[in-house]
Amino acid sequence: MAENHTTATDQTVPYSTGDSKITDATLAEMREIAARYPVARSALLPMLHLVQSVEGRITPEGIEACADMLGLTGAEVSAVATFYTMYKRRPVGDYHVGVCTNTLCAVMGGDLIFDRLKQHLDVGNDETTEDGKITLEHLECNAACDYAPVMMVNWEFFDDMTPESATQLVDDLRAGTEVKSPRGATICTWREAERVLAGFPDGRADEGPTGGKSTLAGLRLARERNWTAPAGAGGSPTPLDDVPGPRPEDQPGRESQAVHSDDTRKED
Repeated sequence: MAENHTTATDQTVPYSTGDSKITDATLAEMREIAARYPVARSALLPMLHLVQSVEGRITPEGIEACADMLGLTGAEVSAVATFYTMYKRRPVGDYHVGVCTNTLCAVMGGDLIFDRLKQHLDVGNDETTEDGKITLEHLECNAACDYAPVMMVNWEFFDDMTPESATQLVDDLRAGTEVKSPRGATICTWREAERVLAGFPDGRADEGPTGGKSTLAGLRLARERNWTAPAGAGGSPTPLDDVPGPRPEDQPGRESQAVHSDDTRKED
């Protein structure tokens, strides 16, 4: 185990090699996370997000802290941290920019977007720009095929992207311009987003629409045509007005900044 060190506030902090940002306050929050679960080891995933929020990545000190807190071995924690792609072993920039290159997004232009951004930012996959602002990564399916091709910035969606709109997006992020997701919150830093994933809300969960025009197209058509939901066993059809969930008139969605005015795609 690494030796303890003393911080500028004269607090002894375990699990550090001298430059770790895991403080007593971080350890207290780890204990708070663990207390939320009936089985403490279930807290490992959000706990690793907390490590990333303070360290900027998963560090050896972070792995050791989680292991000690949860009664696990370092190998067990490392196995989890290396299995899930949301956990990073190298420092991440202020904005993690992910481009979906899975089948549908690739066909719709995802590969072109990714190639353009690599050239524009002068980085490769899972690399960070020299100014520390952008980390670029190609992602597997984002489960947003109705908006293909899609990108994510710190896990917030950007829909119907093009090479041009993707380039403008990263330029705005690097310039410090306020950027809003078309189906989510205003973009914060990656570390701030990781803290939210650790279970410490920032109060912006309801900022922006959660359902977009494409997602709700089927429901809108069904209501216009008076379709009903299939009947259950021994029951009668359920009017769609009684079906729970978002209503098109409540969340009409915002067209992405990347959608062209001459878009001729049909909803039906």
